[in-house]
Amino acid sequence: MVVAMMRNSQVLIDQQAIFSNIKNARENLEADSDLFVVLKADGYGHGAVQVAKIAQSAGATGFCVAMLDEAMELREAGIILPILVLGITDAQWAPVAADNNISLTISSSDWLKQAAEVLFVTKASTKLKIHVALDTGMGRIGFQTPQELAEALTTLKSLSKNIEFEGIFTHFATADEKKDDYFQQQYDKFNAFMEVVSDRPKYVHVANSATSLWHKICGGNMIRLGIAAYGLNPSQREITELPYDLKPALTLTSSLVHVKMVTKGTHIGYGATYEAQKDEWIGTVPMGYADGIARKLQGFDVLVNGHKCEIVGRVCMDQFMIRLDRKYDVGTSVVIIGKSGELQNTAEDIADYIGTINYEVICGLQPRIKRVYF
Repeated sequence: MVVAMMRNSQVLIDQQAIFSNIKNARENLEADSDLFVVLKADGYGHGAVQVAKIAQSAGATGFCVAMLDEAMELREAGIILPILVLGITDAQWAPVAADNNISLTISSSDWLKQAAEVLFVTKASTKLKIHVALDTGMGRIGFQTPQELAEALTTLKSLSKNIEFEGIFTHFATADEKKDDYFQQQYDKFNAFMEVVSDRPKYVHVANSATSLWHKICGGNMIRLGIAAYGLNPSQREITELPYDLKPALTLTSSLVHVKMVTKGTHIGYGATYEAQKDEWIGTVPMGYADGIARKLQGFDVLVNGHKCEIVGRVCMDQFMIRLDRKYDVGTSVVIIGKSGELQNTAEDIADYIGTINYEVICGLQPRIKRVYF
C-alpha cells in the first residue's frame, strides 16, 4: 500500500512513552521473569520494527506476533531477540521458522507429526522451537483436556531430535474485568493441565497486559505485554486503578484542506444526512474510512485550535467534513486522537462513541497514514 507522504495526515508516535510503559512493566516483574512485547498488527498500528527497537532498550527479552510473516519482518530488520508466533502456522513453514529461530504455537498432535515430516524432508539445520497452547476457556486455539496434552507431550518426546518444547501457555478471556469468577475457573484449568507436564519448558506464560496489571497468580515466568506497552488500558474504563502510569504513545492529526461558509439548509455528505441549521463554517479533512476513520464517527467531535468541532455528514472514503466554530485558515491542525489546547480525545473516546474497544481503534489506522516518530 502507498504511504501518503505528501498529505498532511499522520500518526505521531511518542517513543519515550513506549519506552516508559515497557520499562515500568519490566520493573514490576520478578527478577527472573521474561517480558515479551506483542508486536502483532504492525505493533498495534505503531510500527512493529520501530517499537521492537524501543522495547529492546527498555528491557524487553522477546516479542510476540500473530503470524510468521510478521516475525520474518522483524528478523529481516535485524531483530535477534526470541520471537513467538501466537497464531497457528501451516506445518509446511516449519523449516522457515526453524532456520530463523522463530518459535511457533501448536495445538494438536497431528500438526507436530506433519511438521516433523517436513523438517526431516528439508533437512532443517536447527530444531523447531514450539509453544503448546492450552484452551482453558478462551475457545480459540489449544488443547482442550489434560489427556490430549499428555498425548501431545509423548509425541513431542519422540520428535525431540527435530522439535524443541520451549514453552506452554494459555490466554485469559476476562482478565480485564472486575468480576474474576471466570478468570479463576481458567486458572484452575491451567493448573490441571500443568499437572501432566513433568518437565516444565523454558517459558510458562499466561499473562497478557490485563493479567500482568491486575492478577498476581500468573503461575508463569513470562508476560506478553500487549496494549499496555502502547499506553492504553486493556480494561478501557471498567478497571481504572493501575500499578503504574500508562502513557498513550499515539496521536492522530490532520489539517483542513478546504474551508467554506455554507448557508442555512445546505446539505453535507453522502445521503444528505446533515443539514445546516444556520449559516455555518465547514471544513474538509483529508482522511476517511479507508484510513481507519470509522464511518460511524459522524457526530463525533474532533479538536481544532482547542475547540470541539463536530463531524457533519457521513465520513467518506478519503475525507470527512466538520462544523467549525469560526473561520480557520487552510492548513490549520485537526486532532482526532490527542490534545488540542485544554481538550483531549482518546482512543477510548472514539471506541465508546462507535461501540468498540481501544484496540480496534488503533489497529484500524491504515498503513497509508504516515508514521512520524519523535
